Amino acid sequence: MSNNHSSRRDFLKMSAAAGLAGTGIFSLAGNAHAADAINFYTWSAAVDAVKSHLTAFEAKTGIKTVYNNAPWAQYRDTMVTKFVGKAPLDVLWVSDSWLPEWADAGWIAPVNNFPELMKYNAETDDFCTKSMQYNGKQYGLTYYSDYMAFFYDEEKLKKAGIKAPPSTWEELVAQSLQIKKAGICEYPMMLSMARESWLIEFLSAMVYSHGGRFTDDNGNALMDDPKKGAQQALQWIADAVNKHKIISPACVETGELNGLKAFGAGNHAFALLSRYRIRTLNDPKQSQIAGRVHQAMMPAGPQGSHATVGWMRFHGMTAQAAADKSRAANAAKLIEWFGGKADGKYQFQKMLFTDVGSGFGAKELFKDPDIRASYQKYSDIAMYEKQQQLVKKKDVVTRWFGEWDEVNGAAWQSAVLGKTSVADALKKSAQTWNQLKKQS
Repeated sequence: MSNNHSSRRDFLKMSAAAGLAGTGIFSLAGNAHAADAINFYTWSAAVDAVKSHLTAFEAKTGIKTVYNNAPWAQYRDTMVTKFVGKAPLDVLWVSDSWLPEWADAGWIAPVNNFPELMKYNAETDDFCTKSMQYNGKQYGLTYYSDYMAFFYDEEKLKKAGIKAPPSTWEELVAQSLQIKKAGICEYPMMLSMARESWLIEFLSAMVYSHGGRFTDDNGNALMDDPKKGAQQALQWIADAVNKHKIISPACVETGELNGLKAFGAGNHAFALLSRYRIRTLNDPKQSQIAGRVHQAMMPAGPQGSHATVGWMRFHGMTAQAAADKSRAANAAKLIEWFGGKADGKYQFQKMLFTDVGSGFGAKELFKDPDIRASYQKYSDIAMYEKQQQLVKKKDVVTRWFGEWDEVNGAAWQSAVLGKTSVADALKKSAQTWNQLKKQS
């Protein structure tokens, strides 16, 4: 690790510790909670569902829990501060994007030695399991997963005389030009390319469906290789904006939420959006095109497939908990209750789906009659499941991902706006990746 990289990380740790000391957490930590209680931390989502499930856990096991949460926007920093200050923390929600950093820092512990947790891998989608693994070890159980999906407005296609959605990106261009020529909408395809946390999901879906990858199995950059998919994906977007004019140049300023609103307002015929957004899009109270939105398989590139990218969140165990055998055993029970089965059923994943429409990693839930009946009201669960079988994990999740993501996002935007060539943009992205990898 380079001195610059090391000193920056040391500074962050010192700053976090200073912040903790100022709050008095160091002196109070030992007295804050009962010694035998499990300390559980999440971000502020589905709070009522979490509390309800925790109450059932305590009643079933007799294990006391202390539950706290923080807003998503502050959650990561809050957890890092707690890790550094050794605040009482046993089980917590973890984003797949933070796994390398938190594992390398020794803040979270592998769960491979808990067969009662590892058994769930056989019942979980492969991309979820792989997203929880780092350097040959697994760090938890998933409770939520989803993927980037392809949607279309059936009415707009029918108006243009199109009978079925496109199965390839080439067909998407042809159909978009047909829709544009008919005067149905100026920019038939909606693609969000603002530099925000969603951007890597949009770009990965494009690259994967073009048969490509950003990196190889050893974590070396592939994005600048003209035969590895990224170049084809970026060229397609650049042409869609500049040559075909089927995507608005304003895409570089459009975030995921604004893209959702624009599609839901009826401004586009096609959109790449998070799969769970289908519930909003077909809700008459929230969408002007409700009842007309359908999911299709991700269009395939010339050498690609219908693959897309997924993401997931999981319950992890802290190293602090793992160091105490009794506490670790109780933490594992809590992780199983939320990430695995509670009383023989995937209750929490089902609860989240029912409450907010969020996705799940447990394959058997696709056959759950309640879930099927619920999803039937606004979409096709067979399509949901079919696409999920082709989901791949992000291949850029590393300690240096955040720094690289800034450069990569700017490079793609530059090529889309015609300021640089596609090849030069991806060359810069690859050079930055390799430099950061070397420094780490």
